Amino acid sequence: MNIDFRNIDYLILGNTKQRKIHQIITEYHIFEILKAYKPILVGTIPINIDIDESDVDIILQTKNLKKLNQLLLESFSQYAQFRLSSNASKVLISSFTIDDIPIEIYATDIDTEKQNGYLHMIKEYEILKARDDNFKMEIIKLKKQGVKTEPAFCKLLNINGDPYVELLKYTM
Repeated sequence: MNIDFRNIDYLILGNTKQRKIHQIITEYHIFEILKAYKPILVGTIPINIDIDESDVDIILQTKNLKKLNQLLLESFSQYAQFRLSSNASKVLISSFTIDDIPIEIYATDIDTEKQNGYLHMIKEYEILKARDDNFKMEIIKLKKQGVKTEPAFCKLLNINGDPYVELLKYTM
């Protein structure tokens, strides 16, 4: 079964954490608030390889960082551990916690479906679908040891070089 990761409804049928993430995004209207910025939930939670420390990663596309900055301040600054930063490379990052769930929002001017966070997750999902549960458990084991997701995949697949570049080139 292929999942349309652009629509979070797949989370309703997921594990306990995925259902909780769906409930938080829905109850707090997070995607409604961010709708104009083409939000996509990415990372390890959608593909069920998250660990306890994993945060909710949401990517956005914006041509106007200042306007989005203001929206994030108005909409989420009341939540615990709220932070907002931007840098010279036109990237805006915001993080906060809702119901003990850490959320990180990453925005750039690149279309969300072309951002590495989305592309990596899709590639990892395809690899996981082609492999057995032992592979998935080994990824989770490496993550618990502190290895980042892309390097963990590359290690198990014997891919050399920059894991963030080389993983996208991997063919099964």
